[in-house]
Amino acid sequence: MPHLLSLIREDVATVMEHDPAAKSRLEVYLCYSGLHAVWFYRVNHWLWNHRLFLLGRWLSQAARLLTGIEIHPGAKVGRRLFIDHGMGVVIGETAIVGDDVTLYQGVTLGGTGKEHGKRHPTLEDNVVVGGGAKILGNITVGRNSRIGAGSVVLRNVPEHSTVVGVPGHIIFREGKRVVITDPKQINDPLSEALAAVATEVNRLRDRVQRLEGSEGKGDPLSATLQQIMEDVDYQI
Repeated sequence: MPHLLSLIREDVATVMEHDPAAKSRLEVYLCYSGLHAVWFYRVNHWLWNHRLFLLGRWLSQAARLLTGIEIHPGAKVGRRLFIDHGMGVVIGETAIVGDDVTLYQGVTLGGTGKEHGKRHPTLEDNVVVGGGAKILGNITVGRNSRIGAGSVVLRNVPEHSTVVGVPGHIIFREGKRVVITDPKQINDPLSEALAAVATEVNRLRDRVQRLEGSEGKGDPLSATLQQIMEDVDYQI
């Protein structure tokens, strides 16, 4: 019990430190749904660890109804988690959240399919995730990193990085601007697939030209196709 009370005091102090809108500790105790969701989670996680799976899961749904925040009781959440506003936040079963992490409204720490085992992300210490961001799959966001609002992150993020965009790409690392000169440096599975198609079409065209003995004749149709493929390859 003394340990639980110290955690509650620590959580309240975290809110007071991070949110300038908090006017008093009483207001924080009564009005901060993110704080309530974390407290519910701690009880539910204890039940989950003691194999009371159904009760822990049912109470997590009750907490979701009351707070608008869903934290699976199987997730591992560190100390001083600050969920600001919080409506729509989802933390999946195998997610791991380190200490001093901040999540804003609409954040999802989710999976990408029906795979088993570790299927949700790991957020290391002191990570900040902006509103509406989606971090999906068994990936790791390194400590002291920032995820911009609305970003979709599908790959590992190194420590001390800032990520923005859909798909998410790094714009700052170790305090230095990351300049993207090649659009294909933005990791997008669809773009990578289109780039592969463009490469294959070029290869097949060259092979047909060799077979027909038309290589080097400057066929207008081939020149037009070449220009189109170059444009597509650059844009993606």
